[in-house]
Amino acid sequence: MNYKMTGRFIAQLIAIEGVFMLPALMISLFSNETAAIKGFLYALAIILAFSGFLYLLCRKAKRQFGPRDGLVCVGVSWIMMSILGCLPFVFSGCIPHFVDALFETVSGFTTTGASILSDVEALPKGLLYWRSFTHWVGGMGVLVFLLAISTGGERGKGFTMHLMRAESPGPDVGKLVPKMKQTAIILYGIYMALTVLNLVFLLLGGMNLLEAVCTAFGTAGTGGFGVKNDSLGGYSSYIQWVTAIFMFLFGINFSCYYLLLLKQIRGVFRDEELRLYFGIAFVSVVLIAFNIYDLYGSIGETLKHSAFQVSSIMTTTGFSTTDFDQWPSFSKGILLMLMMVGACAGSTGGGIKVARVLLLFKSLRRNIRQILNPRKVMVVRNNGRPVEEKVLDNTNAFLSAYVIIIVLSFLILSLDNFSTGTNISAVLACFNNIGPGLEAVGPMANYGVYSAASKLVLIVDMLAGRLEIFPILVLLSRNTWRGK
Repeated sequence: MNYKMTGRFIAQLIAIEGVFMLPALMISLFSNETAAIKGFLYALAIILAFSGFLYLLCRKAKRQFGPRDGLVCVGVSWIMMSILGCLPFVFSGCIPHFVDALFETVSGFTTTGASILSDVEALPKGLLYWRSFTHWVGGMGVLVFLLAISTGGERGKGFTMHLMRAESPGPDVGKLVPKMKQTAIILYGIYMALTVLNLVFLLLGGMNLLEAVCTAFGTAGTGGFGVKNDSLGGYSSYIQWVTAIFMFLFGINFSCYYLLLLKQIRGVFRDEELRLYFGIAFVSVVLIAFNIYDLYGSIGETLKHSAFQVSSIMTTTGFSTTDFDQWPSFSKGILLMLMMVGACAGSTGGGIKVARVLLLFKSLRRNIRQILNPRKVMVVRNNGRPVEEKVLDNTNAFLSAYVIIIVLSFLILSLDNFSTGTNISAVLACFNNIGPGLEAVGPMANYGVYSAASKLVLIVDMLAGRLEIFPILVLLSRNTWRGK
């Protein structure tokens, strides 16, 4: 275990987090928000001191990483980033209780969008910006960003690959180009371009600059923190359609956009995951539209709300235009299913991922065929290429851990004595990084009703969901901290 290299990376990451706070501080200074200014200054002082001390302590680290080091580094980094990132809320007094502030910040960085705030509009502008920015930086991954801007990143004997595999979503993470640093640069380049394009469309719709920036951050990171108490319900149909479309676009595997840049359009349309993603979304929109038509009375309104919520829930963004908790049970059942399926691998969305769902069905089909033909050797293929058995084993292990964590979290939350619908939807919404659930944690409610213990459980769920479970499980394993 390379503790010094892990510490060095964490020090660099924390320093970058401090830099990211500066625009929020500038907004607070410009708006003359005394409490927010104090919160950011105190937080920056602690970040500077801690980062500097840790870097000096680990400055002579050997640049060599193994898979275990990558998992530990990512897990510890996200925890430290969340703890320090919540300090402006605490020191400003806007969210005085540490667990509440930590919940809000973890929800931001993990792009969950679950909130404990009952009045979002009361937040100072600087904190409102910081809250939404955590979505954007957490969407693609902070360590991926660090790899993109670092110098000499290819001399690390594989550590870049281990870090990216540990932080990036999906059953199998690979390179777009031979060098991992260039892959990180390409990913963030596409991410920034789509964010700017989204921002332009929002500004054209009449949004003011701060609201447009915060909404674009929430859409790009598929996070869902709104700047209004009714999320996007009070905005025009144009804004709602723009957001729905861009949420869906950010739920697509970013490698597809890279192929489009290379003009390999045929390869994009042959992608099995992408076709299943479109298929699930289309069928869900149609079924929900038929089911809720009587609530809205016009085809246009019905399709808008249906398409928006399917895009929001499937991409695990969490924005809302209406109180979907009032929809019929059939529609809410579809939304619960979409919470678990999630977006594509390699996107900023959460959930199990469409790629894993596809592999699970293909693996199940192969097992059934092998029962009928025991002597026949069968290979699972994806996009015409054989899938390694290791990838299938990891997918099955992920699903097992997924179910176990959901069951345990649900049982602990049940101690707060809320309804079954509230607790199971809260766990699914946090673990799959969605945000709003149903009933007491629905789109017009918040998570402030839960006890501190339940919030801590949901914090772990959010981190485990964003980091694909294994980095958090590795941190909790005693074997991780034994030996060299």
